[in-house]
Amino acid sequence: MGLHLADRCRRVGMDVVAVCDRDEARQAAARETLPDALSTARWEDLLDLGLDAVVLANDFYAHAPLAVTFLEHGVHVLSESAACADEAEGRRLIAAAERSTATYSFAENYVLHPHVRLIRAAVDAGEVGRISLIEADYLHGMAPDAVDALIGDPDHWRGRLAPTAYCTHTLSPVLALTGAWPVEVSAFTVDEADPRAAVVMTVRLSSGALAVTRHGFLQGEPDSHWSWVGVRGTRGLAESVRAPGARAWSVRVRGESWTAPPGAAATVRDEERVPPPLTLGGRTVERAAEGTALLLTAFRATVEDGAPPLIPVRQAVAASLVGVAGARSLAGGSVPVAVPDVAPAGPSAGE
Repeated sequence: MGLHLADRCRRVGMDVVAVCDRDEARQAAARETLPDALSTARWEDLLDLGLDAVVLANDFYAHAPLAVTFLEHGVHVLSESAACADEAEGRRLIAAAERSTATYSFAENYVLHPHVRLIRAAVDAGEVGRISLIEADYLHGMAPDAVDALIGDPDHWRGRLAPTAYCTHTLSPVLALTGAWPVEVSAFTVDEADPRAAVVMTVRLSSGALAVTRHGFLQGEPDSHWSWVGVRGTRGLAESVRAPGARAWSVRVRGESWTAPPGAAATVRDEERVPPPLTLGGRTVERAAEGTALLLTAFRATVEDGAPPLIPVRQAVAASLVGVAGARSLAGGSVPVAVPDVAPAGPSAGE
């Protein structure tokens, strides 16, 4: 993922001047792709290079200590995976980001995928009304031996994680679409005969709405991006289309007949919306890359122009801590577990 992001950084106009990996084969691949970049196996070597920014794509639960150190050195951080491993680490990260001259951004590209942006537009336009229920899936349909190679292998990072941990591809869109914070989570194993394969989490939000998220490996998912989002509100529904190929990026929006404006025919509105093409730098971005392209463009604006982080540190920590609290819920027999409150203080903290 690090080399992939390095290539994408260059596409949006950033200079990649250094790469770091402990694995010599990966370093060799990076040197071949980025021959002018410094290559090192020690991340500490990057601290004295005068970097403007760093992209962290290291082990899943190992981002926070590096992020804190880079922030203390005035280097802008984009973190590609879980923001923290527990509450204490998350609070240290928040404190470091808020006292630093640099910024922390969360590399959660699923917030910016085409279907999520279309749903956001419908929500912002008031078509859905007040959100009551929001659902999000991050699921993979894979052969049993391929799944076992990931979550059954303790030498693979996925094999060392709680099944709730890899949840930010659902929780970050949930928090972005609702503007709410997670309050409490209950996590459930889908299949007790294969408890690590898939989990469902129910999350009470500070707005009063309920979020239902599904994670892991279940068969029959569309083959494009493994993401489905649905929002039900007091006026209607907006959900991404479950379909293979390009239609999986489209969104179905339904408005009930009684929501028709005065003087208009009282009929149900039910339509499928196709996201418009995204053009950056005069080039049309492929659908699956739109989220990453927008994310990195926003990160560049944060570094160069002082724009606010697209997904800042408190939202990143909140989404990550749902997975931590979810693991506690599973271990306790699916009991409700409070999610640590990391919302900023003030009257709008729960909005």
